[in-house]
Amino acid sequence: MEKEKLFQEIAENVVEMEDEIVEELCEKSLEMGIDPVETINGGLIPGMDKVGQLYEDGEYFLPEVLTASFALNTGIDVLKPHIKQEDDGGKIKVVIGVVEGDTHDIGKNLVKIMGESGGFQVFDLGRDVPLEEFVTVAKENNVDFICLSTLMTTTMGGMKTVIDMLKEQGIRDNFKVIIGGGPISQKFADEIGADAYETDASSAVRRMKAMKGVG
Repeated sequence: MEKEKLFQEIAENVVEMEDEIVEELCEKSLEMGIDPVETINGGLIPGMDKVGQLYEDGEYFLPEVLTASFALNTGIDVLKPHIKQEDDGGKIKVVIGVVEGDTHDIGKNLVKIMGESGGFQVFDLGRDVPLEEFVTVAKENNVDFICLSTLMTTTMGGMKTVIDMLKEQGIRDNFKVIIGGGPISQKFADEIGADAYETDASSAVRRMKAMKGVG
């Protein structure tokens, strides 16, 4: 089977919520010697992006999204142990989480996986994280980056609140703040004073390495 066709089938089966088939196809990708990160970016994520579009269009509802995300995570569980671990990001420390009021953590989890495989030390706060917790954990662990994620327009303001908290405590310059998620844009990042906006996990990890001059 050709790689592109395999990726297309993986994406389609994420959309169809067929977790067992997704698992089999991801195992097949490993047998074919395909880089697991490439399979995530080429098959699993496009499938979940399509699910998100169907949700926005009113064709899918929350149960379908959750079942599709289970299929996605099943594929990630197959691929994750085979992601090449790098040492060149070892000096980078990141605190990451989904801002308070939002429980959508697929994108956040992908950044965590990619970051850890790149040698980052990742402090994962999970989802629906109280805003002050980002600041507290960042200070306690002297991290380089604070990564904030949301998929809901109603919780976007929390990202600005975190930045405002850093300013109020006189420590804004100690951390780089990176934001991402469905409704987020470069314009919004500029408005709230974030250091960077990224659209996907791979580019977020590459940006952090570049900003630290690593790798």
